[in-house]
Amino acid sequence: MEGKLTTIFDKAAQWTAKQCGKPYTFIAAIAVVILWGVSGPLFGFSDTWQLVINTGTTIITFLMVFLIQNTQNRDTEALQLKLDELIRVTAQARNRLINLEDLTEDEMDRVKRELTEAAAKSRDDPDGLKIRTPDGGQKGGSIRNDGPELLEPHAPADITAALL
Repeated sequence: MEGKLTTIFDKAAQWTAKQCGKPYTFIAAIAVVILWGVSGPLFGFSDTWQLVINTGTTIITFLMVFLIQNTQNRDTEALQLKLDELIRVTAQARNRLINLEDLTEDEMDRVKRELTEAAAKSRDDPDGLKIRTPDGGQKGGSIRNDGPELLEPHAPADITAALL
């Protein structure tokens, strides 16, 4: 039952998120607000009239919090999985960076310091903009800044070919 409920929620959340991001949904929301505003004189700008818009917007906002969180969680997880796959398939990549999001705050700070130091060293290196690969840029090499050989920078298509 829980799996089916999750599937239904996922599909509903994805559909709703797509619909909420469309221009006609925004126009519909503006139309509702204009209609509410125009109806004010009919209801004498009463407390009930004000309560209608307040209650409606509160309910929509409450539901949208969960929708936005679900969408952001899905997007973040998908992006993380894509990055993990790129790390995994890149020769000599630091596989310890896979699942980096599961580290403690202190561990992430340590990794950040290491990467910042590596970037600073790379900036100070006159050849830092050159691509270094363990196999001299032959097929199967990785794009790294700590390999033994230096190569001139390549166009993105050449980089992709070198990774294949």
